[in-house]
Amino acid sequence: MIITIICAVLTLGTLFYVFYIPGALQSGPEKTRVAYLRERKEAVYENLRDLNFEYKAGKFPEVDYLSMKGSLEDEAAAILAEIARLENAPPVPGRASRLPKRARS
Repeated sequence: MIITIICAVLTLGTLFYVFYIPGALQSGPEKTRVAYLRERKEAVYENLRDLNFEYKAGKFPEVDYLSMKGSLEDEAAAILAEIARLENAPPVPGRASRLPKRARS
């Protein structure tokens, strides 16, 4: 009988801890499209550095290295072009500067 009560209290405590939603949730600062693209650019540059290092270490054949390098360079060029376009374009309030909903998460 005591064990059943202890298990019930422990179960209720655990469920409360897991599913409790605090009254006020705070979200982080809203990220602009340009900020997202800058983060993406840094990630692509880091991938290029890693790819170069791994190629020099002998982990990739030259054909694969050139293919992946070309793909990453194309992505970086597209990102840089979009950043330049967004920075030179006049801002449209509430529209072009914000991330699409699918990219926010």
